Amino acid sequence: MDGGDTGGSGRGRSAGAGRLGARPGPQPAGPPLPAGTTTLDLGGREAQVAVPGEASGPRPLLVFCHGAGGTAQQSLAAVGDVALSRGVVVLATSSVGATWDLLTGGLGHDVAVLEAALERVAAGVAVSRVALGGFSDGASYALSLGLANGDLFEALLAFSPGFTAPPGRTGRPRVWIAHGTADRVLPVDRCGRRVSRDLAAAGYDVTYDEFDGGHVVTPGLVTAALDTWLT
Repeated sequence: MDGGDTGGSGRGRSAGAGRLGARPGPQPAGPPLPAGTTTLDLGGREAQVAVPGEASGPRPLLVFCHGAGGTAQQSLAAVGDVALSRGVVVLATSSVGATWDLLTGGLGHDVAVLEAALERVAAGVAVSRVALGGFSDGASYALSLGLANGDLFEALLAFSPGFTAPPGRTGRPRVWIAHGTADRVLPVDRCGRRVSRDLAAAGYDVTYDEFDGGHVVTPGLVTAALDTWLT
């Protein structure tokens, strides 16, 4: 299915296939989103976008997915301060269910919400490049959805992922993965190590950062992820 089909039933088919049609770029068509955090009302679903206030011109955009039971606000709390200090715009959506649709029966509702959020950002923010990241279930989701949309996301930033299950593969996004050796939620050997090894074997450019710690996102890890993406 053509990922550029964003109308009517075509959007539903693209969502089910995990394809995103929105393409944020350097020349937004609508009024600019203000600096600071804006809540987007997407027909009863909520997303938040945080725009840094210092820089001008097109800026990098990081789309970030929370862990199971989380919210868009928690995503911003995890990565927003570090990202904004680097001039990066952050977009976060909340999953429709307790976790992302891929883990509860198949891609669909959450892809459609993300598509609508990306369209709003594309209309109001000048964007130079786009990455997709996430934590825990959100990291598994980011890797899976990102591998299917490598023509949109140039990098995938995965904090403590459990697996990948892409509905397809498009492009060759760079991949950064971090996993704690003391992670008791998603053990490192069968999760981070295996996922990074499998992606490298499939020909992706993978950076794997293993650290002493548990199932966490820290400012130092966010800095490492952004360094890998932006440099």
